[in-house]
Amino acid sequence: MFERTPFAGKPNPQLRKAAAAIFTAAVRAVDPAAAVRRMLVRRGHRLRLDTRWYDLRQSRRILVVGAGKAAAPMAAAVEQVLGKRITDGLVIVKYGHVGPLRRIRLVEAGHPLPDTAGERGAAQMLELLRSASEDDLVVCLVSGGGSALLPAPVPGLSLQEKIAVTDLLLRSGATIQEVNVVRKHLSQVKGGRLAQAAAPARLLVLVLSDVVGDPLDAIASGPASPDPTTFADALAVVRRYQMEERLPASALAYLRRGASGHVAETPKPGDPLFHRVQVVVVGNNTRALAAAANRAKGLGFRVLVLTPFLQGEAREVARVFASVARSIRAVRTPLIPPACLLAGGETTVTVHGPGRGGRCQEFALAAAAEIAGWPETVVAGFGTDGTDGPTDAAGALVDGETTARATSLGLDLDRALADNDSHAVFRDLGDLLVTGPTKTNVNDVYLALVGQTAPAREETRVTRRSKHALRMTRG
Repeated sequence: MFERTPFAGKPNPQLRKAAAAIFTAAVRAVDPAAAVRRMLVRRGHRLRLDTRWYDLRQSRRILVVGAGKAAAPMAAAVEQVLGKRITDGLVIVKYGHVGPLRRIRLVEAGHPLPDTAGERGAAQMLELLRSASEDDLVVCLVSGGGSALLPAPVPGLSLQEKIAVTDLLLRSGATIQEVNVVRKHLSQVKGGRLAQAAAPARLLVLVLSDVVGDPLDAIASGPASPDPTTFADALAVVRRYQMEERLPASALAYLRRGASGHVAETPKPGDPLFHRVQVVVVGNNTRALAAAANRAKGLGFRVLVLTPFLQGEAREVARVFASVARSIRAVRTPLIPPACLLAGGETTVTVHGPGRGGRCQEFALAAAAEIAGWPETVVAGFGTDGTDGPTDAAGALVDGETTARATSLGLDLDRALADNDSHAVFRDLGDLLVTGPTKTNVNDVYLALVGQTAPAREETRVTRRSKHALRMTRG
């Protein structure tokens, strides 16, 4: 799985190999095709999604649409289930995230910034959906990246202006939920608009979640789910991150018209159009973490899963995460080594410098200073989609010798962190985690491994304290 994962000739080779094995287990557990086949089952003319059954004889046509980094393998699984019953279909994926499809058309498009290929694909999808009637069945496949891959700007807003809005949001430090609040209100597809286009057809939606907590309205900006947010909420995000002066004038004007009631809101919870919509989450970060934990236990580690809800500024989260690893090393709490600390979620990076990287690489870079000099300690951040920011890496790995190795190569880690230039550092160190597209996406997985050996000074301190306590007990 890992094309250029650094093992040989580096410190802690066994811990590095263990990290790779644990990350691999996490990704395999959320294989999109397997996830779809678990939930979507056909028995003759009957189709089951989760616990609900549908009679396919009542469907004049079956249409399949979708968007996201995992859309290709999800669509392949739907083809296996429905076969020749599929009338037509179209899915949009990130460049390189392709797969063999026979009855469903596939469009490659830009991510994280949308492009004209995605805009054309979104227009074709809307045309197909608007042709659907009440006796048609539409299967919709949603996964991470769907927001960028389905760019259908509202009237009066160009694609370039929509790209500018997305770029500003991604650089602002806003959470993905906040980013999507704005994107939903500048789109003809997001925020339940896709379901609106497909109505009155029956709509079955299979979701591979890449958002912390699996909020259906936030995953890929909720194209087939009710939108509880408003134009006023979108304007509040713009103001919170002081983007009013930088936002394209047409986008800001449209949001203001919506907030004043001059533009129709996105469909809300309780809207009758959702009575014919079933939405099911087929895979998420929690499942990936469970598989990672099981693999770590199989390798002999004691395991603690901190949370599947990890959020916050990447460098700050890294310092806290690394401090827990140091506690395991120094005072053997909350785990006794050998130990594996796991968390899932999605951190953010507020971009101040001209460098290149991603949230997992910045997480690792910030963690390096916290574990400097500590033997048998490894910390890593890994994007389950195989992509971390606009780079070729899925993340990066650091250990107790990373800072010393960087210094010997003339690399300034503090400067790199200030410049948001984590990718260049880890490229020079050979510590990037590179997998290529995994064709799944369920947030990030963060890991710390602590081996058996404790630092001599800390071990001596603990031993002396224990002997003192023993003498007092005997006395």
